[in-house]
Amino acid sequence: MSEGTLYDKVWDRHTVTRLPTGQDQLFVGLHLIHEVTSPQAFGMLQERDLEVAYPDLTHATVDHIVPTSSKERPYTDDAAEEMMAELEANVRESGIEFSHPDTGEQGIVHVIGPEQGLTQPGTTIVCGDSHTSTHGAFGALAFGIGTSQIRDVLATGTIAMEKQKVRKIEVTGELGDSVEAKDIILEIIRRLGTEGGVGYVYEYAGEAIENLDMEGRMSICNMSIEGGARAGYINPDETTYEWLEGRDRVPEGEAFEERKKYWESVRSDDDAEYDDVVTIDASELEPVVTWGTTPGQGVGVTEPIPEPESLADDKVETARRAQKHMRVEPGETMEGYPIDVAFLGSCTNARLPDLRRAARLVKGRTVDPNVRAMVVPGSQQVKKAAEEEGLDEIFIEAGFDWRGAGCSMCLGMNEDQLEGDEACASSSNRNFVGRQGSKDGRTVLMNPRMVVAAAINGAVTDVRTMKEVTINE
Repeated sequence: MSEGTLYDKVWDRHTVTRLPTGQDQLFVGLHLIHEVTSPQAFGMLQERDLEVAYPDLTHATVDHIVPTSSKERPYTDDAAEEMMAELEANVRESGIEFSHPDTGEQGIVHVIGPEQGLTQPGTTIVCGDSHTSTHGAFGALAFGIGTSQIRDVLATGTIAMEKQKVRKIEVTGELGDSVEAKDIILEIIRRLGTEGGVGYVYEYAGEAIENLDMEGRMSICNMSIEGGARAGYINPDETTYEWLEGRDRVPEGEAFEERKKYWESVRSDDDAEYDDVVTIDASELEPVVTWGTTPGQGVGVTEPIPEPESLADDKVETARRAQKHMRVEPGETMEGYPIDVAFLGSCTNARLPDLRRAARLVKGRTVDPNVRAMVVPGSQQVKKAAEEEGLDEIFIEAGFDWRGAGCSMCLGMNEDQLEGDEACASSSNRNFVGRQGSKDGRTVLMNPRMVVAAAINGAVTDVRTMKEVTINE
Protein backbone atom coordinates (compact mmCIF):
# COMPACT_ATOMS: atom_id res chain seq x y z
CA MET A 1 0.00 0.00 0.00
CA SER A 2 1.35 3.39 -1.01
CA GLU A 3 2.36 5.79 1.73
CA GLY A 4 2.15 8.59 -0.82
CA THR A 5 4.50 11.45 -1.52
CA LEU A 6 7.60 12.52 0.36
CA TYR A 7 5.48 15.36 1.70
CA ASP A 8 2.97 12.90 3.16
CA LYS A 9 5.63 10.67 4.68
CA VAL A 10 7.75 13.35 6.32
CA TRP A 11 4.68 15.22 7.52
CA ASP A 12 3.21 12.09 9.12
CA ARG A 13 6.51 11.14 10.77
CA HIS A 14 6.77 14.57 12.39
CA THR A 15 3.13 15.01 13.44
CA VAL A 16 2.77 15.22 17.23
CA THR A 17 -1.00 15.65 17.38
CA ARG A 18 -4.01 17.13 15.62
CA LEU A 19 -4.95 20.48 17.20
CA PRO A 20 -8.51 21.71 17.87
CA THR A 21 -7.97 24.29 15.11
CA GLY A 22 -7.68 21.48 12.57
CA GLN A 23 -3.97 22.14 12.17
CA ASP A 24 -1.29 19.57 12.85
CA GLN A 25 1.40 20.13 15.46
CA LEU A 26 4.70 19.22 13.80
CA PHE A 27 7.98 18.49 15.51
CA VAL A 28 10.79 20.62 14.05
CA GLY A 29 14.02 18.81 13.25
CA LEU A 30 16.08 21.94 12.56
CA HIS A 31 15.43 25.58 13.41
CA LEU A 32 17.67 28.08 11.63
CA ILE A 33 17.72 31.64 12.97
CA HIS A 34 19.31 34.93 11.94
CA GLU A 35 19.57 38.48 13.20
CA VAL A 36 16.50 40.10 11.62
CA THR A 37 13.51 37.95 12.61
CA SER A 38 14.69 36.34 15.85
CA PRO A 39 15.16 39.24 18.35
CA GLN A 40 11.43 39.80 18.87
CA ALA A 41 10.84 36.07 19.35
CA PHE A 42 13.56 35.83 22.00
CA GLY A 43 12.00 38.86 23.67
CA MET A 44 8.66 37.06 23.83
CA LEU A 45 10.33 34.10 25.54
CA GLN A 46 11.98 36.38 28.08
CA GLU A 47 8.66 38.06 28.84
CA ARG A 48 7.21 34.63 29.67
CA ASP A 49 10.33 33.40 31.47
CA LEU A 50 10.73 30.56 28.97
CA GLU A 51 13.89 28.88 27.74
CA VAL A 52 14.77 27.51 24.31
CA ALA A 53 13.46 23.94 24.33
CA TYR A 54 15.95 22.40 21.89
CA PRO A 55 19.09 24.52 21.53
CA ASP A 56 20.85 21.51 19.99
CA LEU A 57 18.35 21.58 17.10
CA THR A 58 18.77 25.32 16.60
CA HIS A 59 21.53 27.03 14.61
CA ALA A 60 22.22 30.73 14.09
CA THR A 61 24.00 32.86 11.53
CA VAL A 62 24.09 36.52 10.52
CA ASP A 63 23.43 37.41 6.90
CA HIS A 64 20.87 40.13 6.15
CA ILE A 65 22.56 43.16 7.69
CA VAL A 66 26.20 42.07 7.82
CA PRO A 67 28.46 44.37 5.74
CA THR A 68 30.18 42.66 2.82
CA SER A 69 32.97 45.24 2.54
CA SER A 70 34.39 44.90 6.07
CA LYS A 71 33.98 42.71 9.18
CA GLU A 72 35.17 45.50 11.47
CA ARG A 73 33.08 46.07 14.60
CA PRO A 74 31.14 48.01 15.59
CA TYR A 75 29.31 48.20 12.27
CA THR A 76 28.88 51.69 10.88
CA ASP A 77 25.11 51.13 10.70
CA ASP A 78 23.84 51.47 14.29
CA ALA A 79 20.74 49.34 13.62
CA ALA A 80 22.88 46.56 12.15
CA GLU A 81 25.24 46.63 15.12
CA GLU A 82 22.30 46.49 17.52
CA MET A 83 20.78 43.47 15.78
CA MET A 84 24.12 41.71 15.71
CA ALA A 85 24.79 42.37 19.39
CA GLU A 86 21.33 41.15 20.32
CA LEU A 87 21.76 37.93 18.37
CA GLU A 88 25.15 37.33 20.00
CA ALA A 89 23.60 37.76 23.45
CA ASN A 90 20.59 35.55 22.70
CA VAL A 91 22.57 32.61 21.34
CA ARG A 92 25.12 32.86 24.15
CA GLU A 93 22.44 32.80 26.85
CA SER A 94 20.53 29.97 25.16
CA GLY A 95 23.49 27.76 24.28
CA ILE A 96 22.78 27.90 20.53
CA GLU A 97 25.55 27.19 18.04
CA PHE A 98 26.35 30.33 16.04
CA SER A 99 28.12 30.59 12.69
CA HIS A 100 29.63 33.92 13.67
CA PRO A 101 31.77 35.88 11.18
CA ASP A 102 34.80 35.10 13.34
CA THR A 103 34.33 31.34 12.86
CA GLY A 104 34.91 31.25 9.11
CA GLU A 105 31.51 29.53 8.75
CA GLN A 106 29.24 32.59 8.49
CA GLY A 107 27.06 33.06 5.46
CA ILE A 108 23.55 33.23 4.11
CA VAL A 109 21.41 30.92 6.24
CA HIS A 110 20.26 28.87 3.24
CA VAL A 111 23.85 28.38 2.09
CA ILE A 112 25.46 27.45 5.41
CA GLY A 113 22.75 24.96 6.44
CA PRO A 114 23.46 22.56 3.57
CA GLU A 115 27.23 23.09 3.40
CA GLN A 116 27.62 22.28 7.10
CA GLY A 117 25.50 19.14 6.84
CA LEU A 118 22.72 20.58 9.00
CA THR A 119 20.23 20.14 6.17
CA GLN A 120 19.37 16.48 5.62
CA PRO A 121 16.61 14.53 3.86
CA GLY A 122 13.43 13.48 5.60
CA THR A 123 13.37 16.15 8.28
CA THR A 124 11.40 19.32 8.97
CA ILE A 125 13.22 22.64 8.79
CA VAL A 126 11.96 26.12 9.63
CA CYS A 127 13.49 29.58 9.55
CA GLY A 128 12.22 33.13 9.80
CA ASP A 129 12.94 33.69 6.13
CA SER A 130 10.74 33.04 3.11
CA HIS A 131 13.46 31.27 1.13
CA THR A 132 13.71 28.41 3.61
CA SER A 133 12.20 26.29 0.82
CA THR A 134 15.80 26.06 -0.48
CA HIS A 135 16.44 23.12 1.86
CA GLY A 136 13.74 21.11 0.10
CA ALA A 137 16.40 20.32 -2.52
CA PHE A 138 17.59 17.62 -0.10
CA GLY A 139 14.18 16.04 0.38
CA ALA A 140 13.38 17.99 3.55
CA LEU A 141 10.13 19.81 4.31
CA ALA A 142 11.33 23.37 4.78
CA PHE A 143 9.11 26.32 5.61
CA GLY A 144 9.59 30.03 6.11
CA ILE A 145 7.84 31.21 9.29
CA GLY A 146 6.92 34.46 11.05
CA THR A 147 8.02 35.92 14.38
CA SER A 148 5.26 34.42 16.52
CA GLN A 149 5.98 31.01 14.99
CA ILE A 150 9.69 31.46 15.72
CA ARG A 151 8.68 32.04 19.34
CA ASP A 152 6.63 28.83 19.34
CA VAL A 153 9.44 26.76 17.86
CA LEU A 154 12.01 28.18 20.27
CA ALA A 155 9.71 27.45 23.23
CA THR A 156 8.34 24.04 22.24
CA GLY A 157 10.29 22.63 19.29
CA THR A 158 7.01 22.37 17.41
CA ILE A 159 4.86 24.39 15.04
CA ALA A 160 1.16 24.41 14.12
CA MET A 161 0.60 24.07 10.37
CA GLU A 162 -2.11 23.22 7.88
CA LYS A 163 -1.34 20.50 5.37
CA GLN A 164 -1.25 21.62 1.73
CA LYS A 165 -1.97 19.94 -1.58
CA VAL A 166 0.92 18.61 -3.68
CA ARG A 167 1.61 19.62 -7.27
CA LYS A 168 4.17 17.59 -9.18
CA ILE A 169 6.16 19.65 -11.68
CA GLU A 170 7.87 17.30 -14.08
CA VAL A 171 10.64 18.85 -16.14
CA THR A 172 11.46 16.47 -18.96
CA GLY A 173 14.29 16.44 -21.52
CA GLU A 174 17.69 18.10 -21.38
CA LEU A 175 18.66 21.72 -20.87
CA GLY A 176 20.25 23.53 -23.78
CA ASP A 177 23.56 25.35 -23.82
CA SER A 178 23.90 27.96 -21.03
CA VAL A 179 20.37 27.26 -19.78
CA GLU A 180 20.42 26.64 -16.03
CA ALA A 181 18.30 25.72 -13.04
CA LYS A 182 17.49 29.42 -12.56
CA ASP A 183 15.88 29.45 -16.00
CA ILE A 184 13.76 26.42 -15.12
CA ILE A 185 12.29 28.03 -12.02
CA LEU A 186 11.76 31.39 -13.72
CA GLU A 187 9.91 29.57 -16.49
CA ILE A 188 7.78 27.66 -13.97
CA ILE A 189 6.79 30.90 -12.25
CA ARG A 190 6.19 32.57 -15.61
CA ARG A 191 3.77 29.81 -16.64
CA LEU A 192 1.99 29.15 -13.34
CA GLY A 193 2.13 32.68 -11.92
CA THR A 194 3.27 34.14 -8.63
CA GLU A 195 0.04 32.94 -7.00
CA GLY A 196 -0.23 29.66 -8.89
CA GLY A 197 1.23 27.69 -6.01
CA VAL A 198 -1.02 29.06 -3.26
CA GLY A 199 -2.35 26.09 -1.27
CA TYR A 200 0.32 23.76 -2.67
CA VAL A 201 3.79 22.46 -2.08
CA TYR A 202 5.73 21.71 -5.26
CA GLU A 203 7.47 18.42 -5.94
CA TYR A 204 10.05 18.94 -8.69
CA ALA A 205 10.80 15.84 -10.75
CA GLY A 206 11.75 14.64 -14.21
CA GLU A 207 14.96 14.04 -16.14
CA ALA A 208 16.08 17.68 -16.18
CA ILE A 209 15.71 17.96 -12.40
CA GLU A 210 17.45 14.64 -11.72
CA ASN A 211 20.41 15.74 -13.87
CA LEU A 212 20.99 18.91 -11.84
CA ASP A 213 23.73 19.09 -9.24
CA MET A 214 22.69 19.92 -5.67
CA GLU A 215 23.40 23.60 -6.14
CA GLY A 216 21.05 23.71 -9.12
CA ARG A 217 18.38 21.89 -7.15
CA MET A 218 18.74 24.45 -4.37
CA SER A 219 18.21 27.26 -6.88
CA ILE A 220 14.98 25.61 -8.01
CA CYS A 221 13.56 25.02 -4.53
CA ASN A 222 14.74 28.44 -3.33
CA MET A 223 12.23 30.27 -5.53
CA SER A 224 9.21 28.06 -4.78
CA ILE A 225 7.86 30.86 -2.61
CA GLU A 226 8.03 33.27 -5.58
CA GLY A 227 5.58 30.93 -7.27
CA GLY A 228 3.20 31.10 -4.30
CA ALA A 229 3.98 27.57 -3.04
CA ARG A 230 4.32 26.94 0.70
CA ALA A 231 7.40 24.81 0.04
CA GLY A 232 9.18 22.92 -2.71
CA TYR A 233 11.19 19.71 -2.63
CA ILE A 234 13.07 17.16 -4.70
CA ASN A 235 13.24 13.49 -3.81
CA PRO A 236 16.69 12.54 -2.45
CA ASP A 237 18.86 10.31 -4.61
CA GLU A 238 22.51 9.30 -5.07
CA THR A 239 23.39 12.86 -6.07
CA THR A 240 22.05 13.99 -2.69
CA TYR A 241 23.84 11.31 -0.70
CA GLU A 242 27.20 11.84 -2.43
CA TRP A 243 26.97 15.58 -1.78
CA LEU A 244 26.22 15.06 1.93
CA GLU A 245 28.69 12.29 2.70
CA GLY A 246 31.73 13.54 4.60
CA ARG A 247 30.22 16.85 5.64
CA ASP A 248 30.14 18.05 9.23
CA ARG A 249 27.17 16.73 11.22
CA VAL A 250 26.49 13.96 8.70
CA PRO A 251 26.97 10.43 10.12
CA GLU A 252 29.91 8.38 8.88
CA GLY A 253 30.44 4.73 7.99
CA GLU A 254 27.69 2.31 9.04
CA ALA A 255 25.74 5.15 10.64
CA PHE A 256 25.65 6.90 7.26
CA GLU A 257 24.33 3.77 5.57
CA GLU A 258 21.63 3.42 8.23
CA ARG A 259 20.59 7.05 7.81
CA LYS A 260 20.58 6.57 4.05
CA LYS A 261 17.98 3.80 4.42
CA TYR A 262 15.67 6.27 6.11
CA TRP A 263 16.35 8.89 3.45
CA GLU A 264 15.46 6.36 0.76
CA SER A 265 12.27 5.40 2.58
CA VAL A 266 10.83 8.91 2.43
CA ARG A 267 11.05 9.22 -1.35
CA SER A 268 7.67 9.57 -3.03
CA ASP A 269 6.26 6.19 -4.00
CA ASP A 270 6.01 5.40 -7.72
CA ASP A 271 2.24 5.14 -7.37
CA ALA A 272 1.85 8.25 -5.20
CA GLU A 273 -1.16 10.39 -6.09
CA TYR A 274 -0.84 14.12 -6.72
CA ASP A 275 -3.42 16.88 -6.64
CA ASP A 276 -2.04 18.33 -9.86
CA VAL A 277 0.70 17.53 -12.38
CA VAL A 278 2.41 20.02 -14.69
CA THR A 279 4.92 19.04 -17.39
CA ILE A 280 7.57 21.30 -18.91
CA ASP A 281 10.00 20.35 -21.69
CA ALA A 282 13.46 21.60 -20.69
CA SER A 283 14.76 21.36 -24.25
CA GLU A 284 12.41 24.18 -25.27
CA LEU A 285 13.86 26.66 -22.75
CA GLU A 286 16.31 29.46 -23.40
CA PRO A 287 17.87 31.78 -20.81
CA VAL A 288 14.99 33.57 -19.06
CA VAL A 289 15.07 37.17 -17.84
CA THR A 290 12.41 39.28 -16.17
CA TRP A 291 10.95 42.30 -17.94
CA GLY A 292 8.72 43.47 -15.09
CA THR A 293 8.46 43.85 -11.34
CA THR A 294 7.49 40.33 -10.27
CA PRO A 295 9.42 37.09 -10.82
CA GLY A 296 6.47 35.87 -12.92
CA GLN A 297 6.96 38.62 -15.49
CA GLY A 298 9.67 36.79 -17.38
CA VAL A 299 10.50 36.03 -20.98
CA GLY A 300 13.12 34.15 -22.99
CA VAL A 301 15.99 36.49 -23.77
CA THR A 302 15.19 36.52 -27.50
CA GLU A 303 11.40 36.50 -27.11
CA PRO A 304 9.26 39.65 -27.35
CA ILE A 305 7.97 41.35 -24.22
CA PRO A 306 4.21 40.66 -24.13
CA GLU A 307 1.44 43.14 -24.79
CA PRO A 308 -0.37 43.69 -21.47
CA GLU A 309 -3.69 43.09 -23.24
CA SER A 310 -2.52 39.60 -24.23
CA LEU A 311 -2.33 38.57 -20.58
CA ALA A 312 -5.13 37.48 -18.25
CA ASP A 313 -7.53 40.28 -17.30
CA ASP A 314 -6.27 40.50 -13.73
CA LYS A 315 -2.68 40.96 -14.95
CA VAL A 316 -3.16 43.71 -17.54
CA GLU A 317 -2.86 46.76 -15.30
CA THR A 318 0.01 45.22 -13.31
CA ALA A 319 1.89 44.60 -16.55
CA ARG A 320 1.33 48.18 -17.73
CA ARG A 321 2.71 49.59 -14.49
CA ALA A 322 5.65 47.18 -14.59
CA GLN A 323 6.56 48.09 -18.16
CA LYS A 324 6.39 51.80 -17.35
CA HIS A 325 8.65 51.33 -14.30
CA MET A 326 11.14 49.17 -16.19
CA ARG A 327 11.02 51.40 -19.30
CA VAL A 328 10.36 48.56 -21.69
CA GLU A 329 7.96 48.32 -24.62
CA PRO A 330 5.82 45.39 -25.77
CA GLY A 331 7.24 43.67 -28.80
CA GLU A 332 10.84 44.48 -27.88
CA THR A 333 13.19 41.85 -26.48
CA MET A 334 15.20 42.24 -23.27
CA GLU A 335 18.40 41.59 -25.22
CA GLY A 336 20.29 44.90 -25.31
CA TYR A 337 18.50 46.36 -22.27
CA PRO A 338 21.14 48.68 -20.71
CA ILE A 339 22.27 47.97 -17.15
CA ASP A 340 24.17 50.03 -14.59
CA VAL A 341 24.85 47.37 -11.95
CA ALA A 342 25.56 43.63 -11.99
CA PHE A 343 25.02 41.59 -8.85
CA LEU A 344 26.17 37.98 -8.59
CA GLY A 345 25.06 36.72 -5.20
CA SER A 346 22.09 35.71 -2.97
CA CYS A 347 20.79 32.42 -1.56
CA THR A 348 19.61 31.54 -5.07
CA ASN A 349 22.91 31.73 -6.93
CA ALA A 350 26.05 32.38 -4.85
CA ARG A 351 27.46 28.89 -4.37
CA LEU A 352 30.79 27.65 -5.68
CA PRO A 353 29.52 26.08 -8.95
CA ASP A 354 27.67 29.34 -9.73
CA LEU A 355 30.91 31.29 -9.33
CA ARG A 356 32.88 28.75 -11.36
CA ARG A 357 30.50 28.94 -14.32
CA ALA A 358 30.53 32.71 -14.21
CA ALA A 359 34.34 32.87 -13.96
CA ARG A 360 34.73 30.74 -17.11
CA LEU A 361 32.84 33.43 -19.00
CA VAL A 362 34.60 36.35 -17.31
CA LYS A 363 38.21 35.22 -17.74
CA GLY A 364 40.07 37.43 -20.21
CA ARG A 365 37.24 39.93 -20.42
CA THR A 366 36.53 43.29 -18.77
CA VAL A 367 33.49 44.79 -17.11
CA ASP A 368 31.91 47.62 -19.11
CA PRO A 369 33.28 50.93 -17.74
CA ASN A 370 29.75 52.20 -17.10
CA VAL A 371 28.80 49.20 -14.95
CA ARG A 372 29.59 48.63 -11.28
CA ALA A 373 29.74 44.91 -10.76
CA MET A 374 30.04 42.87 -7.59
CA VAL A 375 30.39 39.23 -6.63
CA VAL A 376 29.13 38.32 -3.14
CA PRO A 377 29.83 34.67 -2.20
CA GLY A 378 27.05 32.94 -0.29
CA SER A 379 29.26 31.99 2.63
CA GLN A 380 32.74 32.36 4.03
CA GLN A 381 33.41 28.74 3.06
CA VAL A 382 32.35 29.45 -0.53
CA LYS A 383 34.55 32.54 -0.56
CA LYS A 384 37.55 30.61 0.75
CA ALA A 385 37.10 27.76 -1.73
CA ALA A 386 36.73 30.21 -4.61
CA GLU A 387 39.89 32.04 -3.58
CA GLU A 388 41.80 28.76 -3.35
CA GLU A 389 40.83 28.14 -6.98
CA GLY A 390 41.82 31.67 -8.01
CA LEU A 391 38.30 32.67 -9.00
CA ASP A 392 38.57 35.91 -7.03
CA GLU A 393 41.54 36.98 -9.16
CA ILE A 394 39.59 36.34 -12.35
CA PHE A 395 36.71 38.51 -11.17
CA ILE A 396 38.92 41.27 -9.75
CA GLU A 397 41.08 41.46 -12.89
CA ALA A 398 37.91 41.85 -14.95
CA GLY A 399 36.72 44.75 -12.78
CA PHE A 400 34.30 43.05 -10.39
CA ASP A 401 34.24 43.97 -6.71
CA TRP A 402 34.96 40.81 -4.68
CA ARG A 403 33.02 41.03 -1.41
CA GLY A 404 32.47 39.18 1.85
CA ALA A 405 29.58 36.79 2.46
CA GLY A 406 26.02 37.98 3.06
CA CYS A 407 22.61 38.70 1.56
CA SER A 408 23.92 42.01 0.22
CA MET A 409 22.12 43.63 -2.72
CA CYS A 410 19.46 40.93 -2.90
CA LEU A 411 17.42 43.06 -0.51
CA GLY A 412 19.65 46.03 0.28
CA MET A 413 19.55 45.87 4.08
CA ASN A 414 23.24 46.75 4.26
CA GLU A 415 25.23 49.30 2.27
CA ASP A 416 24.96 47.31 -0.98
CA GLN A 417 22.07 49.10 -2.68
CA LEU A 418 20.95 50.51 -6.00
CA GLU A 419 21.07 54.27 -6.35
CA GLY A 420 18.31 56.25 -8.02
CA ASP A 421 16.92 54.58 -11.14
CA GLU A 422 19.85 52.24 -11.75
CA ALA A 423 19.09 49.04 -13.63
CA CYS A 424 20.60 45.87 -12.18
CA ALA A 425 21.30 42.48 -13.76
CA SER A 426 20.81 40.27 -10.72
CA SER A 427 21.15 36.57 -9.88
CA SER A 428 18.82 37.04 -6.89
CA ASN A 429 15.18 36.00 -6.52
CA ARG A 430 12.99 39.11 -6.28
CA ASN A 431 12.53 42.13 -8.50
CA PHE A 432 9.80 44.05 -6.68
CA VAL A 433 9.92 47.83 -6.78
CA GLY A 434 12.37 48.97 -4.08
CA ARG A 435 13.69 45.47 -3.41
CA GLN A 436 17.35 46.39 -3.93
CA GLY A 437 17.30 49.56 -1.85
CA SER A 438 15.94 52.20 -4.23
CA LYS A 439 12.25 52.79 -5.03
CA ASP A 440 13.26 53.87 -8.53
CA GLY A 441 15.72 51.03 -9.08
CA ARG A 442 15.09 48.42 -11.77
CA THR A 443 15.95 44.76 -11.22
CA VAL A 444 16.28 42.19 -14.00
CA LEU A 445 16.50 38.61 -12.71
CA MET A 446 18.62 36.09 -14.62
CA ASN A 447 21.06 33.22 -14.21
CA PRO A 448 24.67 33.83 -13.05
CA ARG A 449 26.28 33.57 -16.48
CA MET A 450 23.73 36.00 -17.87
CA VAL A 451 24.63 38.42 -15.06
CA VAL A 452 28.33 38.48 -15.89
CA ALA A 453 27.59 38.66 -19.62
CA ALA A 454 25.51 41.77 -18.94
CA ALA A 455 28.31 43.22 -16.80
CA ILE A 456 30.83 42.75 -19.61
CA ASN A 457 28.60 44.14 -22.36
CA GLY A 458 26.77 46.82 -20.37
CA ALA A 459 23.42 45.36 -21.39
CA VAL A 460 21.35 42.18 -21.17
CA THR A 461 23.10 39.70 -23.46
CA ASP A 462 22.22 36.27 -24.78
CA VAL A 463 25.03 34.37 -23.07
CA ARG A 464 24.83 31.65 -25.71
CA THR A 465 26.65 34.00 -28.10
CA MET A 466 29.73 34.16 -25.82
CA LYS A 467 32.44 31.52 -25.50
CA GLU A 468 33.67 30.25 -22.13
CA VAL A 469 37.30 29.74 -21.17
CA THR A 470 38.63 26.65 -19.40
CA ILE A 471 39.98 27.38 -15.93
CA ASN A 472 41.71 25.20 -13.36
CA GLU A 473 39.32 24.26 -10.57
